[in-house]
Amino acid sequence: MQVTGNTLLITGGGSGIGRALAEAFHRRGNQVIIAGRREDTLRQVAQANPGIKTAQLDLQDPKGIERFAARMAEEYPQLNAVLNNAGIMQMEDWAADEVDLSTAEATVATNLLAPMRLTAALLPQLKRQPHSTVLTVSSGLAFLTLAHTPAYSATKAAIHAFSDALRYQLRHTPVDVIEIVPPYVATELMGEQQANDPNAMPLAEFIDEVMSILETQPNAREVLVKRVYPLRFAAEQGYEQYMEQFHTFNDRFGAGHLG
Repeated sequence: MQVTGNTLLITGGGSGIGRALAEAFHRRGNQVIIAGRREDTLRQVAQANPGIKTAQLDLQDPKGIERFAARMAEEYPQLNAVLNNAGIMQMEDWAADEVDLSTAEATVATNLLAPMRLTAALLPQLKRQPHSTVLTVSSGLAFLTLAHTPAYSATKAAIHAFSDALRYQLRHTPVDVIEIVPPYVATELMGEQQANDPNAMPLAEFIDEVMSILETQPNAREVLVKRVYPLRFAAEQGYEQYMEQFHTFNDRFGAGHLG
């Protein structure tokens, strides 16, 4: 992927990693459109970054996604990249006497079904461009599960698999597929505690490394910052070490977020 001269749609661009990537791409001369449910949040980003465009989108509305894609094709005929970034992450208690599935169902709808639906709706337009890119955001938790967030971990593992399959199926088209794999990053995904957690990778540091990889490795399939290596390659390090990391990671998270 070339990091300049694109017309790029970013979901969840009003905060966290989505906003930071939107600003990074904007500074590099791309036309950036950020999409999300909260118009006021999107407007604040646009006001702070003149030239960034905004568009409201409810990712849990399948028909709304189809209408949105048609609108993007009409308003931005040069659209050649989509970054499926929007996601939710909440803890679940599957040891309870009655399991509440509402969190899991909302997580699957937002983190998995929405990027699949949006990608499918935009593919006809992306295929018409000389070069285009579908970017997905998975997680290190796709490879080393966080037991406290089973639905989130499952959806990110599914996004990894979807990205692999999509890349293969589109190999004879102009569409590239790039998966960004964040580690634990200091955002408000799970509240202020995560944003201020000294164990989390600083957001600016994460974005700088991601953009550096995209700039220096234009054919990269997975964007892996060094902080995510222990998660991404946990299984390859051996079963015993994998399980040790699994328990250590979950115990540390539980102490910080459940204690």
